[in-house]
Amino acid sequence: MGLSAGLAWNQHVRSEQAMDEKAQHALLETVHAFVEEEIKPVVREFEVEDRYPQGIVERMKELGLFGAIIPEEYGGLGLDVSAYARIIEDISRGWMSIAGIINSHLILAYDIYLSGSPQQRDRYLPDLCSGERRGGLSITESHAGSDVQAIRTEARRDGDHYVINGHKKWISNGIFGNTFLVAVKTDPLAEPAYKGISAFIVEKGRSGFEAFRRPEKLGYRGIDSAEFVFENFRVPADNLLGGEEGKGFRHIMKGLELGRINVAARGLGVARAAFEDAIAYAQQREAFGKPISQHQAIQLKLADMAVRIEAARLLLRNAAEKFDRGERCDLEAGMAKLFASEAGVDNSLEAMRIHGGNGYHKDYDVERYFRDAPLMAIGEGTNEIQRLVIARGLLKRHALNEGGQG
Repeated sequence: MGLSAGLAWNQHVRSEQAMDEKAQHALLETVHAFVEEEIKPVVREFEVEDRYPQGIVERMKELGLFGAIIPEEYGGLGLDVSAYARIIEDISRGWMSIAGIINSHLILAYDIYLSGSPQQRDRYLPDLCSGERRGGLSITESHAGSDVQAIRTEARRDGDHYVINGHKKWISNGIFGNTFLVAVKTDPLAEPAYKGISAFIVEKGRSGFEAFRRPEKLGYRGIDSAEFVFENFRVPADNLLGGEEGKGFRHIMKGLELGRINVAARGLGVARAAFEDAIAYAQQREAFGKPISQHQAIQLKLADMAVRIEAARLLLRNAAEKFDRGERCDLEAGMAKLFASEAGVDNSLEAMRIHGGNGYHKDYDVERYFRDAPLMAIGEGTNEIQRLVIARGLLKRHALNEGGQG
């Protein structure tokens, strides 16, 4: 199925099976209660110990969040991406790491839903939606982060199997997950390089595939980031996504549009959490005989924080609504990701400054926001790369014709 045909099919199915507005609202309220009652009370314990939140994951399975945007016919909730983004924002307001468990998993499920064969959709999507299968993307390598075309992991055809050799890193859900979409080179000599990339659905449990936990991270703790090593790992040819070599880059890029919307929602969630903590603290903490919220210097910070939140929310909403209409939204998703992630970084720093010395103490959540926020400026393509992608998209959209007219 071609990209344009896939998008049209995707839009039709989603419109036929999307959860109705009333049900979406009820789910959003349920998720909000879940964050307030089951995530916030335990986040410090899990975060300090860098411990995987298995109980929280089980509750997300019960809520159906692992199939949030997948149609009901496969066991998903059939949410539109606009509602999904609001869920991720709320979860990230409680603990950003939890949203990462869902993000990579749903990109995997969405790529199978959009680009997989009917047999692949029927085989994998029901268990991915229930959370019995969990996983994500396996793209990044030591020398290939935002530059996906530079990957070196290769897959060589051998009868009715492919043999994979290579090393991947920073794989979300890599330890506790069991199913992954792995980007490889099936034609290392292809020009341009992206035409040689294919994507395979890979399952754990066979020899030649080992997963190792990455060293301790600054933030984004609790989630299992891993390294994968493939040594003559045999994967059935039937697991080639869509059944055609050389289409992997296109499959991955479409999935990353969803991923960047997720990261934008995460940045917005952290920005909100930082603001909410800061404005509450500013009204309680006194200096020079009055609450610090009455000092102009603090008021200016709070105003800037609130403006960032509203601007990030509008950019995110624009990208999500365009995605829901089945339109290409790489430019809009990139803008939302760029601005919202920077809003998370800026607001977390301002919250720490408003808290003063207390902001540097682990008894307050703002120090966690400050450690978590930079991930969104790095993940799903660094913000430096996002700026280049945005600029190229703008130049293409506003290209001049031969007469010098736009």
